[in-house]
Amino acid sequence: MTATDRPPGPALARGPAARELDRTRLLAARYRAATARPYLASALYALSVVPSWHLGSMGVDRHWRLYVNPDFVSAHPVEELAGVWIHEVAHLLRDHHGRADRLTHADRSDHYRVNLAQDCEINDDLVADRLTLPASRVEPKTFGLPAGRLFEEYLQGIPPTAAMHVQCGSGAHGVPVPGELAGGGAPEVSPIEADAIRRSTADAIRAHARSRGDVPAGWQRWADQIAEPVVDWRRLLTGALRQAVVWASGAVDYTYARPGRRGAALPRVVLPSLRRPLPRVAIVVDTSGSMGTEELGAALAEVTGVLRAVGIRGNRVTVLACDADVHAVTRVTTADQVQLSGGGGTDMRVGIARARAAAEPPNIIVVLTDGLTPWPEEPTGCRLIAGLVGERPPLPPAWIEAVHITDTPNPTSRGR
Repeated sequence: MTATDRPPGPALARGPAARELDRTRLLAARYRAATARPYLASALYALSVVPSWHLGSMGVDRHWRLYVNPDFVSAHPVEELAGVWIHEVAHLLRDHHGRADRLTHADRSDHYRVNLAQDCEINDDLVADRLTLPASRVEPKTFGLPAGRLFEEYLQGIPPTAAMHVQCGSGAHGVPVPGELAGGGAPEVSPIEADAIRRSTADAIRAHARSRGDVPAGWQRWADQIAEPVVDWRRLLTGALRQAVVWASGAVDYTYARPGRRGAALPRVVLPSLRRPLPRVAIVVDTSGSMGTEELGAALAEVTGVLRAVGIRGNRVTVLACDADVHAVTRVTTADQVQLSGGGGTDMRVGIARARAAAEPPNIIVVLTDGLTPWPEEPTGCRLIAGLVGERPPLPPAWIEAVHITDTPNPTSRGR
């Protein structure tokens, strides 16, 4: 985790003069870390120690193996080593390698830069927690960045050609490091076991916070998210829409526009063929004064994007702006073509009824609302999906599919 002023060279080979690992000092540091932060004890003791000379300090791989340079251990006091133990296990608890796997190829290409951003995410919490770390540590202020952010956010503020390089191993940035063990060679933690460790650690943090109240805010936010994970509303909304499209498209009908293939068996007889019609979709947008424009815009863009992806566009999509009355009916191909007006009371039943009264009624109706509206008392005869905007919107009747749309950009929010 220590920073250097030059790019790392080839992996260091163990020479005849290399010192042996001082396990007493290293394990004393782990004991000190577990005693000072008991809620991290199970995670700390899950790590397997591997003496190594391919790193300048300490690092982890995806399998919860801790690689330790004996010279680093001998050169640092137990108090600092305890802080490094917590730093390295934080990479694994916060699933940094899994989150790094989800970065774009351009961001992942410089894994030293990713590692720097990850260290910024961890060390601002550890410094605020008054833990002792080596003087060469990296913090957000090293790059003139504010504390309290995710590494994905810090990544944009760290130059691609940074003068500092850190190496915390593939358990941090996700890229295999020469010198790390392959399968076997040291005890491993499976992905299922790792998830169990994260959950038990989160439970321990929350219990400690209730009884003692001295858990740092960064760890509390992380534990709260693990215990009560943030669900990606975009994925839920996409799934609901795709399922509705498949459901509506399953209604087949006969057509003479294209003769059936079996007509060849019956001369001079034209047989119809089966067709699978593309469904029509109506989007009813709540434009009452209580609606947030940012959440509304994000939800509308998501809906129209999903519909385009499944081939529904043009005159098969209608958007109705509605508060207590319908103010605009627009056929759209992109979200920026939508005309939103209104701002009065709220009654989405009016918009739903208007959509159903069209000359070609929709097969699917999507209602984007804060939920502060009356709903139809019984099913409308078509698939109805409610995208609920706001912190705690009231739920619609059980027969309406509901997706809670929040302003959280993704599941890796600061709660980590």
